[in-house]
Amino acid sequence: MKSYQKLTTAHPAACQVEEEGAASMPSGHGKLAPWWVGSGLLVAAVLLSTITVWVLRQVSGGWLGPMPPPKCLLVPESHRFDCYPERRVVVTQELCESRGCCFIQSPPPAEGKQGVPWCFYPPDFPSYTLESLNQTAVGMVGLLVRREKAYYPRDIEKVRLDVEFETDTRLHIKITDAANPRYEVPLDVPRVMKRAENPIYSLNFSWNPFGVLLQRKATGTVLLNTTVAPLIFADQFLQISTSLPSKFLYGLGEHRDSLLHSLDWNTLTLWARDVPPTESFNLYGAHPFYLLMEEGGNAHGVFLLNSNAMEVALQPAPGLTWRTIGGVLDFYIFLGPDPNMVIQQYQQVIGFPAMPPMWALGFHLCRWGYGSSNGTWQTVRAMRNYQIPQDAQWNDIDYMDGYRDFTLDSQNFSSLPSLVEDLHKHGQRYVMILDSGISSTSPHGSYWPFDEGLRRGLFLNNTKGQPLIGQVWPGFTAFPDFSNPDTHQWWLENLQHFYAHVPFDGLWIDMNEPSNFMDGSEDGCPPGELDSPPYTPAVLGNSLSAKTVCASAEQKVSVHYNLHNLYGLMEAKATASALVKIRGKRPFVISRSTFPSQGRYSGHWLGDNRSQWKDMYYSIPGLLSFSLFGIPLVGADICGFSGSTSEELCTRWMQLGAFYPFARNHNTQNEKAQDPTAFSPAARTAMKDVLLTRYSLLPFLYTLFHHAHLQGDTVVRPLFFEFPWDVAMWELDRQFLWGRSLLVTPVLEPGVDSVTGYIPQGVWYDFYTGSSVNSSGEMLKMSAPLEHLNLHIREGSILPTQKPGITTEVTRGNPLRLIVALSSHATAWGDLFWDDGESLDTFEKGNYSYVVFNVTQNIFTSTVLHASAEAPKVTIGTLSIFGVQKPPSKVLLNGQEKPFSYLDNQVLTVSDLGMSLSQGFSLQWL
Repeated sequence: MKSYQKLTTAHPAACQVEEEGAASMPSGHGKLAPWWVGSGLLVAAVLLSTITVWVLRQVSGGWLGPMPPPKCLLVPESHRFDCYPERRVVVTQELCESRGCCFIQSPPPAEGKQGVPWCFYPPDFPSYTLESLNQTAVGMVGLLVRREKAYYPRDIEKVRLDVEFETDTRLHIKITDAANPRYEVPLDVPRVMKRAENPIYSLNFSWNPFGVLLQRKATGTVLLNTTVAPLIFADQFLQISTSLPSKFLYGLGEHRDSLLHSLDWNTLTLWARDVPPTESFNLYGAHPFYLLMEEGGNAHGVFLLNSNAMEVALQPAPGLTWRTIGGVLDFYIFLGPDPNMVIQQYQQVIGFPAMPPMWALGFHLCRWGYGSSNGTWQTVRAMRNYQIPQDAQWNDIDYMDGYRDFTLDSQNFSSLPSLVEDLHKHGQRYVMILDSGISSTSPHGSYWPFDEGLRRGLFLNNTKGQPLIGQVWPGFTAFPDFSNPDTHQWWLENLQHFYAHVPFDGLWIDMNEPSNFMDGSEDGCPPGELDSPPYTPAVLGNSLSAKTVCASAEQKVSVHYNLHNLYGLMEAKATASALVKIRGKRPFVISRSTFPSQGRYSGHWLGDNRSQWKDMYYSIPGLLSFSLFGIPLVGADICGFSGSTSEELCTRWMQLGAFYPFARNHNTQNEKAQDPTAFSPAARTAMKDVLLTRYSLLPFLYTLFHHAHLQGDTVVRPLFFEFPWDVAMWELDRQFLWGRSLLVTPVLEPGVDSVTGYIPQGVWYDFYTGSSVNSSGEMLKMSAPLEHLNLHIREGSILPTQKPGITTEVTRGNPLRLIVALSSHATAWGDLFWDDGESLDTFEKGNYSYVVFNVTQNIFTSTVLHASAEAPKVTIGTLSIFGVQKPPSKVLLNGQEKPFSYLDNQVLTVSDLGMSLSQGFSLQWL
């Protein structure tokens, strides 16, 4: 068996793909045996490993056992790929060597850490051989053959390799059973008819053992090298490993973590689970996508289109191992080359996010425990009384009768229809919660949702063909099968019945992992390899059925084993479709469980957080990660869901939360109120002021969402997306940007009146005053009293803002104020997308306005590229220009002199412009 080798053009076992635009491998490397060895590292690696093992054996008094074979000593610790990843097994030398692997014990890791694997693959471990490779219209098809069985049952002897050069920046590699069909994710993905003509990547193969080596042509950087460990493709265990070009890796959700993942033996599990966000746990959604920054500032992304339970093992080599227990290995690689482009290319595959209604970007208020519709109404009135912006009022499950979906507590919430009518009269909206579990215990004929779902056969079934019964808030429940199109119709009819009484505007779908208070069902789960597979990833609870339904549950499309991670996505799709049919307007859906492409149907909130300072911090990497995942409408429960907040924490969190794309204050029952009206006048005023700031920025935010919908731009983004060459930003996750222009630096600690934040290179302007700071790219300490949130505008930007009102409806009728932040070259650019804020497909139908703003040579121009009937209703009232170096002698609007003001901090303001958005105009200062 051949060693895992570094691929070169000189090696006879390397297949070079020139016809597909692949560049030649760099010459002169020679034949280097193990992939990680070169330039004299071999002797050093062997010597260091041997000395380390010898020393440990002397210290241990022999407990480490006999000296391992030399081939095992060749592998440095950081490059040991785990051969025995089972968690609940004490790995002995006998167990390890029974798999044909190397066994070297290492000192135990620190508490909570995984540490170096004791059992790892030797360089000559058997893998697949690439037996044939043929050209196709879009790439290649190959046959891989395994001569020796792997150690998991039903390993597949022959697998098919499909390679498609889909675009110049996107490569598609798929590995599946050559003889038998397997489950594949039912996700619509683009199909190409011809290969890319000028790809910016080169692709090579090792034939024996099989491996893929992918490089970036421009730099020669190796993005993937799968020769580092054997490919395993068994029926319920699929594994492939790769080296990584750097340690700067992001994505792989949903987890509570810093934005940048640690590669220090860190395993991330993807299996949708109902659990309050906790470090190291698999959480509500599954997103098998990562973004990686390369030396020099380039970026690439990798997406594994697979919905089975999986884990991704990261190690300091740097390296990565994908392990999944079903489906196929279906990879998309996105070459960027900058991080913004990587995310756009990813969304070209999974779909661009939906355009939200304008009101969805207003402030939302909710709690579990209002107790009644009158109690809810009281909060709404208090918000109006203090003139605090609010667009939507929500209710949690306490509005229901016995926590049953599509019912109303006739005692405590009898006035809910009147409340909703009142909200609508005030230009506000109503959103209610729905859980996925449907109560199964009501007398026959008394609860239509269950009776009708049962009659139509729309619930998940157990292996006996009967509805699987679990337990959620209403007690025993059945679970709708949203993979069945008939369930979508039943869901619609239920919503239509309820809408006739309570005309809701949006829906909040919760508990849709699906969550279950039991493990599996009331009868447990049957024996078998779906509920007890040969390998179980490191899921919380150590079982696939922990706090969810049995993996063996039967659904229309497949078994739940395959579809579990898709449950929230499929429910969101059904819910968004129903809302369109009921209301005829853009749907608003917020879902807890998510999967790639979810942004097309819903937003997401980050789950049941706690009223703690660290939870506020963790919301930022949460926001940024979901921006990578193509779900821009995202936010955390402002002030925390569980536990009791403090006035200081809630004030700071409201300041941060005002810049969540989805901004909702929500808390649990039996805790004190935490809406803005519940606090002292000073805190209440600070919260009101920051919400007014958000509402003033709605035209800018709405335009960012338009670009997300149109081409996959991120709305909230990490700083390094705009400055990828600045390595100092690659780890920053306590600040973020709105688009490319607005820098948000929140206070995340108690008891301080200042904040230290990174100001990227260039000129930045204080949002409130227009005063400038010229940064070399450095950490700066900024004043941050309790009532203040630091916001800075990037030079060269133009932000459309608006005089804020207490709803988006009121705000939309107010004049616009354009904030121009001049660059050091006295130029600036910005744009504005405008429509009626709620109609379907306005861009696609041409019912919108799009205006571009530009400054050059002291002349501001507004150019209308597209106008709709809405545009004449909107006026541009004020132009504020930051960074005007000298006091102007006069200002001309379309050639006519206009009054102006000029401040010592170089801010020029021209008011009372009265220009319609539908009219282009110019303004010059001399």
